[in-house]
Amino acid sequence: MSECEKRISVIVTAYNIEAYLPRCMESLLGQTCPGLEIILVDDGSTDRTPEICDRYEREHECVRVIHKENGGPSSARNAGVAAAVGDFIGYVDGDDWVEPEMYERMLEACLEKDADVAICTYRQVGRGAEQIHPTGKVLELAREEALELYISGHPQYHIYHSVWSKLFRKELIADIRFPEGRKSEDIMYTTRALVKALRCVFLDTPYYNYMMDRETSIMNSKYHERRFQDEIPFWREQAAYLAKCGYGQLARKAHHQFYRKMLFYYEDFRDRGMQESAVQLADLLRGEKEMIRDIYKEGFVPKGDQARMKLFLASPGWFYRVVKLYEKVVIPLRQ
Repeated sequence: MSECEKRISVIVTAYNIEAYLPRCMESLLGQTCPGLEIILVDDGSTDRTPEICDRYEREHECVRVIHKENGGPSSARNAGVAAAVGDFIGYVDGDDWVEPEMYERMLEACLEKDADVAICTYRQVGRGAEQIHPTGKVLELAREEALELYISGHPQYHIYHSVWSKLFRKELIADIRFPEGRKSEDIMYTTRALVKALRCVFLDTPYYNYMMDRETSIMNSKYHERRFQDEIPFWREQAAYLAKCGYGQLARKAHHQFYRKMLFYYEDFRDRGMQESAVQLADLLRGEKEMIRDIYKEGFVPKGDQARMKLFLASPGWFYRVVKLYEKVVIPLRQ
């Protein structure tokens, strides 16, 4: 029996993506790993997406389709997992696509290293895509090492919170569900999974292709809502959850990363002309000044981060001007 015959279920979520779905499905049907179960969840689409789903189910025995009322990505993923029979679970957004060897290599790594989660590098595609320089290395990570990479980041090996760059042992995520009705749902799903995982394996090869263009078209009103109603509460929940699980120092590092993100959010709001959102975020941070100062005393906080936060708390306006000047003058000189 080949390793790939330890069956994988891949949950594909689809909502009004008729132009993208065929590319995604062909990439999954072309996987070098046999025995793949593809569960295609049509989340109440109003274009030709349901028709395309049904065609793939008719033509391929490995494809199962679930049609449901629109409930968002979390609801669609939960419905897919409930129907899955594989020993391992993967997730793919229907407007993205994967490389032919993705699931074969990730499953092999899980079985060879006795890992609960496999994580791969991903490639951004479209406007605003970042360049990557993968090494092709495979890293075995104990739970604490994986959590440290996930929370604190690494110049080369970056564990992103999105579930589509991962393969999960089904037993690990049996009691984990995506919070329905909210976006950025992957933040806590991945956090809970990594806290439970005894061992992970990281493949520094870009097996997943992530479409950027559809994200950049988000309206400012929805952008504000996503930041304040979904992302910020989930990042806070992440730090609280780590502390609850006994990872006190890691929780403080999560707080530091949260505040770093808030400075990026502020700059992004200003760049988009969303002044009210920027002011609301500045008020939020100023209201937590004592907490920030306590976190930023830690030795793991870089001096540059300390300086940026000190300037921001003194004057958000001057912080923004200095950042823009730095981007305009210093960065081009370094390049």
